[in-house]
Amino acid sequence: MLINAELLLQYQRCKRRPFLDIHGDRSQRDAPSELLVKLQQDKIAYQLGVLAKFTYSRPEYPKGNWGAGQAATLELMQRGVEYIHQGVLLANYHDLSESISEFAEDKDYTCLSRPDLLIKQPGKSRFGDWVYVPANIELGKRPKQEYQVVIAFHTQVLGIVQGVRPKIAWLKLRSKDTGYAVDLLKWTPQMQQILAEMIQALETPDAPEVFISRQKCNLCHWYSQCYAIAQAQKHLSLLPGITPIRYTQLQALEITSLEALAHTDPSVLENLVGFDREVAPKLIIQAQSSLQKRPFVLPYPLHTESVTFSAPIEIYFDIEAQPDLNLDYLLGVLVVDTQTKTEKFYSFLAEQPEQEALIWQQFLDLVGKYPQAPIYHFCVYEFDTVKRLANLYRTPHTAVNPVLNRFVDIYEQLTQSVALPIESYALKAIARWLGFEWRNPEASGAKCIYWYDQWLETGDRTLLETIKLYNEDDCRATHSVKNWLVEFRELGARG
Repeated sequence: MLINAELLLQYQRCKRRPFLDIHGDRSQRDAPSELLVKLQQDKIAYQLGVLAKFTYSRPEYPKGNWGAGQAATLELMQRGVEYIHQGVLLANYHDLSESISEFAEDKDYTCLSRPDLLIKQPGKSRFGDWVYVPANIELGKRPKQEYQVVIAFHTQVLGIVQGVRPKIAWLKLRSKDTGYAVDLLKWTPQMQQILAEMIQALETPDAPEVFISRQKCNLCHWYSQCYAIAQAQKHLSLLPGITPIRYTQLQALEITSLEALAHTDPSVLENLVGFDREVAPKLIIQAQSSLQKRPFVLPYPLHTESVTFSAPIEIYFDIEAQPDLNLDYLLGVLVVDTQTKTEKFYSFLAEQPEQEALIWQQFLDLVGKYPQAPIYHFCVYEFDTVKRLANLYRTPHTAVNPVLNRFVDIYEQLTQSVALPIESYALKAIARWLGFEWRNPEASGAKCIYWYDQWLETGDRTLLETIKLYNEDDCRATHSVKNWLVEFRELGARG
């Protein structure tokens, strides 16, 4: 069996993914999402930009013929070329790992390594007075564990091929002009352990247990299949607040169902890793809410005495951004007159990135017309972005602080006081539970990132109109959630 760096990367994100990639029915995979396609394109573009700074060679061989690929790579290494892009390196797993899993003792595993760059340096190897060290070019801004484990894998295979293990390996990240030096003494043993665990998982007859973590799962081509299994099992990972660490703790206590968790005494959990005296009762009440399909009041409600939940004029605020450009290109504002029961939506849109300053001023001008109006938003992004834009465009504190003081985070107010029978506390999940629907059911924040990029590339104005419609619906959804929360609290106050 061929073991490559991609499998090792995905195993760190999801223990189930490599098993399905090797043994699963490929016809059951989801089509790549627009966001995934965009991320792949962005990574390729970034890598090409970095590689343009090097004069490199690349091995030529028939596609998929890894033996021929290694032969072509070895020929380049023997010639001592300075840089090799996507060289092919092969090694037996038994030579790679210091501790062979019992599952792999009598198995034939070949490790395939294709680092982005092999860099020639002085030293001694089987090729002569030089050695190669590996480097990977990653789109991320931080040296994540998964990146460092993968580069340690490349280093081990390279060491076997050239007869000497490199003492250094590099990551080129978006946030650093220079490379990031990986601590191989630290990461090589961890890589070997993770690799052994992955091979053990691949040798089992059944796929590892489902665990839905939307932030990691949403871009996976097995998501629909895994989600259907989790729903059928009523898996605890579908419960908001259940992290892998908490689930492991619950498993140890044989608490693996909604019913079991809903009837657990908080004192049983509060001293476990990942829990405390507030988390434990909240999770139990969350289980009760999901089990009984109704909202529950949480035991430690947020103090809201100073929060304005109704006013003659109310403002609802939502932003669309393009993170790769560090750009907030759409500031959407819904102004609601509660006395005349009228509403008006304002869409401040930067059709080009350089217009961000213009829409920032337009936003300030509008909210300045209603100095007493609370500004409702969902999650902290809008608050943080207003601070960022104020700093970027040197808005006086005297102008921006009164605006920030009017912000009310509906997400915080809701999640700190109420448990709802939903799988996620994302705006869409909450609003749809209330019966609110987006006019474009396929739209999402992730798709808006893709659509804005397409607008910049094609000039298709229908893309802008689609984004504006989605942004307006986000504001109106926030309005719906806020109104429901006010009514729910009033009912609770009346008993």
